[in-house]
Formats: sequence, structure tokens, C-alpha cells
Amino acid sequence: MRRMIAVLLENEAGALSRIVGLFAQRNYNIETLSVAPTEDVNLSRLTITLRGDDAKLEQIIKHLNRLIEVLKVADLTDGEHVERGIMLIKVRAEGASRAEVKRSVEIFKGRIIDVTPRMYTIELVGSADKFSAFMATLEKRSIVEVVRSGLAGISRGEKALIV
Repeated sequence: MRRMIAVLLENEAGALSRIVGLFAQRNYNIETLSVAPTEDVNLSRLTITLRGDDAKLEQIIKHLNRLIEVLKVADLTDGEHVERGIMLIKVRAEGASRAEVKRSVEIFKGRIIDVTPRMYTIELVGSADKFSAFMATLEKRSIVEVVRSGLAGISRGEKALIV
């Protein structure tokens, strides 16, 4: 099962390294990782997506809570949440396929951000499922390069990860 964890931690040197090390020590794979400072320059927020059962997830959350720099941990998949990532994808688009690629970009509410006579670079914002669905519409051989960010997630409604 895919899980999304939000972590609020002190913004200090080595904190991210200790968190990643915690996962590595337990032979646990991080699928995506997104980290940035919050509105408080002394705090950072991590969004980690991973796959695993409830028992492993519970252990990871317990270990994260023991780290000195970690102020709060929340499993976003426990409730309603919104998640977004960004994907940049470079595709071959020549002749008749240019219009077809352009149509797919419009359907998925993406943007063509760079154009050359033989290539489009496309920006797509959304969930991992949206990225997979978009790539499925393209011919495999037309995809030249794909870059994806880690997912960022936030709870819906009144629930918030604050100190």
C-alpha cells in the first residue's frame, strides 16, 4: 500500500540526512521525497511517499518521532488529503504527431514550455496517477526524457501539521 507521511522538523544541517539514514538502516525504500522550509525559517516540512504495510509504517513513524529534530509526524493517507507533483517531459513531436501531442497536453491540462522543430518540453502538475496516464497516451519511443519531483501533500479541511 502506498503511504504519504508529512514530517515537520527543525531546519538544521544534517537533519535530512538522519531521516534518510533512518530509512536506509531499516532497508526501507523512499519512493518520493519533497522538502522545503515552511513559513517559519527555522522549520522544514518533508513529504515522503513509500510503499509498505501498516506494521512497517507504524515502526517508521515511531522511529521518526524519536529523532530530536523531528517536531511532528503525520500519516496523510489516514485522512482526506491533496497531493501534487510536477513532471517535465521531453517528447519527439514531428509532423502529424505534433498536433496529437498538443491535444494530449490540453486534455491533461499541461503546458508546453519549450518548442523546437522536433521536440516539445511539457510541464504537467498533478498526482502520480495523472503522470502515468499521460505517459500512457504517448508512444513509448517518442519519450526522450522524464523528470519528476517528489509529491507534496497537505490534509484537507481544518487539520494541519503545525507546532
